[in-house]
Amino acid sequence: MDKKQTRLRRARRTRAKIRELNVYRLSVHRTPRHMYAQITSADGSQTMVTASTLEKDVQAELKYTGNVNSAVAVGKALAKKAVAKGIEQVAFDRSGFKYHGRVKAFAESARENGLKF
Repeated sequence: MDKKQTRLRRARRTRAKIRELNVYRLSVHRTPRHMYAQITSADGSQTMVTASTLEKDVQAELKYTGNVNSAVAVGKALAKKAVAKGIEQVAFDRSGFKYHGRVKAFAESARENGLKF
């Protein structure tokens, strides 16, 4: 089994547990250049809020979009949008990525700006 298949296997386990909880799901995806995050409804049919390093307002304050500083900016932007829509409690789906580096920085930033998970 290669690295990607192992990550997707971890992600599948996490998503099965989140489905049982029946709460909003905060999903994160990272690539070497960018960071993407979205909050979907409990049943998964609707995307409620999105944020990424591709957005102009997030990109304006960053020099490079593939580092910890960019992850912090995306977490802050997503949390502000979610709180404005009335979403405070979510389940964190890290998509099988290790809770380390950019994923950890994103999560801590989202927590500091009003999300609970």
